[in-house]
Amino acid sequence: METNNIFIVVNLASGKDEPVLDIIKRVFNGSKQTPTIYVTKEHDDLAQIIRTALPNTDLIAVYGGDGSVTQSAAALIGTNKPLAIIPGGTANILSKELNIPQDIEEALILIRDGKFELKTIDTGVVNERPFLLRVNLGIMADMIIKTDPELKDNLGQLAYGIATLKSISEAQPINYKIVIDGEQFNETGVSLTVTNSGSVGVGSLQLHSGISVSDGLLNIILLKDAGVLSLLKAASSTLFGNDVDEVRHWTCKEVEIALPEEQVYLCDDAEARASKLTIKVVPSSLVVAVPLNS
Repeated sequence: METNNIFIVVNLASGKDEPVLDIIKRVFNGSKQTPTIYVTKEHDDLAQIIRTALPNTDLIAVYGGDGSVTQSAAALIGTNKPLAIIPGGTANILSKELNIPQDIEEALILIRDGKFELKTIDTGVVNERPFLLRVNLGIMADMIIKTDPELKDNLGQLAYGIATLKSISEAQPINYKIVIDGEQFNETGVSLTVTNSGSVGVGSLQLHSGISVSDGLLNIILLKDAGVLSLLKAASSTLFGNDVDEVRHWTCKEVEIALPEEQVYLCDDAEARASKLTIKVVPSSLVVAVPLNS
């Protein structure tokens, strides 16, 4: 597929330390394409910047982590303009889910040479805020919130593991009132995730077998407690795809979650607070560029 008018958003504050601007210039040097490059600033509204660029653009490419990708995608949901991901963050979960090369030069060459095809994927909405990956409550949210940024820059995903140990030691069970496609459940757990993507960003590991970004469904995963045995069984469920009593799993199109009190949750990488969450899937709402035959 040919794309002549490319708008590249570059978040230099992302997790990788690499000369991305020099690499972009080198890849497109001598090409008939001359991409427009926008380097983000701290308080940018990426969605609005991209909306302004859309009329003169064939393809939006984003260099950054999953947070930058989500912010940029907000301008493209419901349009036919495709999004290309140039992995530049710590986990790069969506790009791994879509089999996009993790080397940024390889990802750029796919765009330059048109060696990609377009794939339509689902997105989600939580309290009217869009997301691509997942909504996390409990220790899954704490793990990311409490990860030291400097440690993340130095250690990458290992920093999340360090934060997880702290989150587990402080974990308190939460009573969740959950309405899943109209059916009510009362559950207690230390972590609740509503996810559109199965990838955890490490190799081929999945939160639960069978999760897809293009099946028109969300998946709900509840971890009941943070005891050592429970965590080992939950890890076994992730590694081997087996069901265990310590982890509950549902699929749905819409879910409402009521909490005993307002608490922090994560919408992809963005932190927010609420005592009630209304979450639904928006099927086939985002067009993304993926490697041919991926």
